[in-house]
Amino acid sequence: MAASVRNTIKWGVTLCAALTASTGFAQAPVVNANGGSELEQRIVVLERIVKSRTEMQHRMQTQLDNMQNEVDQLRGAVEVNTNELQKVLERQRELYLEIDKRVEALKQSGALTSTSSSGAVSTVPESAPASPVQVGESEAYESAVNLILKSREYDKAIPAFQSFIERFPNSEYAPNAHYWLGQLLFNKQQWSDASEQFNIVVNRFSSSTKRPDALLKLGVIAQRNGDNASARQLFLQVVNEHPDSSAKRLAESRLNNL
Repeated sequence: MAASVRNTIKWGVTLCAALTASTGFAQAPVVNANGGSELEQRIVVLERIVKSRTEMQHRMQTQLDNMQNEVDQLRGAVEVNTNELQKVLERQRELYLEIDKRVEALKQSGALTSTSSSGAVSTVPESAPASPVQVGESEAYESAVNLILKSREYDKAIPAFQSFIERFPNSEYAPNAHYWLGQLLFNKQQWSDASEQFNIVVNRFSSSTKRPDALLKLGVIAQRNGDNASARQLFLQVVNEHPDSSAKRLAESRLNNL
């Protein structure tokens, strides 16, 4: 009986000593089989995720820039087609007016008569020659735009637009010409000269449909020059002043990436 009690006491003392020893040491850090801590592993994973997202944002921004250039070219094509249609309609109108003038002249000269015995007889010219085509601002502008859209002779388009602006500074196509010239210089990374043209569109032609795009391009130039504060201000100006423009969505995208 006494031996049993002594054995029980020894077992209890041994258990207490073991518990004391186990609580007296700090928990060892978790180390994986490769020798690195779990925290280091997580940091490496997070760095990979951040790097992947950054690369994806850069790719998306490049795609947005390419899409913007394509949109500019499509707009230019629409402008050319619209101008051609307007010229056709104008020439047709002039043709009708010329016919009316000739018919009226024939009436006044007595060449156009009517008789009761033989019925009405009228003498009307079968056709009237169209007004001669004169090289003017429309043709000069269209020729410069075609160097971009049709023949893709961008280096020749720059002096063509410069010549047009010099000849027709107050033309209805002037804001578009300044914008196209700015875009050509932008593509050649001539930031200062491009900014000059875009600023003319923004400040001199405030009602032009090219103004939001010009503001956007000024923001892009500022961003590429490392002036993120000015870039943010210009992108916000696009969003606030031109909420219905296509440039607004591009400005918002760039704001999110600043």
